Amino acid sequence: MWRRWGFFRQSKLNFIRLARLDSSPDAIGRGIALGLFIGFTPTFGIQIFLAILFAFLLRQNKVATFIGVWITNPLTAPIIYGLEYQTGRMLLGFPPLGSDQFVHDFSWSMGVQVGAPLMLGSLVLGIPVAIIGYSVTVRLVPSLQKWKIPRWPRKRYSGDD
Repeated sequence: MWRRWGFFRQSKLNFIRLARLDSSPDAIGRGIALGLFIGFTPTFGIQIFLAILFAFLLRQNKVATFIGVWITNPLTAPIIYGLEYQTGRMLLGFPPLGSDQFVHDFSWSMGVQVGAPLMLGSLVLGIPVAIIGYSVTVRLVPSLQKWKIPRWPRKRYSGDD
């Protein structure tokens, strides 16, 4: 069943990877926080590369950072980016854009009208999400590390088949 539902399978595998990490809860929490923050930036498509790069530069847990970036995926990205845009637009006092403006008036000013609220919204929402992610992870990881998740048995094939 998991093969047909790639998103759910990936979520399950990320949860198991988090449970099996052999690191302190603080280090895992910092990696998750970094991944969540980068996951909230409007850099869809290169977020994983940025997360691993910053994890190396800041000497954070790479696997935890990778897991945190998965907050933004094809299912959640429209919701997250929509919230970021609306938050930034309201804070900057920009009027809402109509869908007809995207077709006819794609220019530098249009990029600023969309990009500036999106960047501000990503900061405003990304920082609290990273802080909440860190605190939840620090409290959750010790109980996860006590929980032993067995490895999946692999089918053994004989040479006769």
